[in-house]
Amino acid sequence: MNALGTVPGVSLGPAATPLQDAFADAGELLKALSAPVRVAIVTHLHESGPMCVHELVDVLKVPQPLVSQHLRILRSAHIVAGRRQGREVFYVLVDQHVAHIVADAVAHVQEER
Repeated sequence: MNALGTVPGVSLGPAATPLQDAFADAGELLKALSAPVRVAIVTHLHESGPMCVHELVDVLKVPQPLVSQHLRILRSAHIVAGRRQGREVFYVLVDQHVAHIVADAVAHVQEER
């Protein structure tokens, strides 16, 4: 067994430990954040609070269908949630921990430059 609590060469099967389950869940979370547009969405929602799709389109300078596609991925990963107000859906971060992960990652790469 190595420091990660796994046996080298053994996959995370049905008898995975709670720690292995946490690693798998963390991997899925990071996968959901793996696109620059999604990193930008999380950053803007953290800094500006709730935003609707057209506000995100304006600030990100990308097409509306692309923003909607990325929001769908972030919703599926439970990173953002939509709240309807009249005809608009405003998106908010579900958990501020994710914003801190993103901010730390952005700060890290900026330090490397």
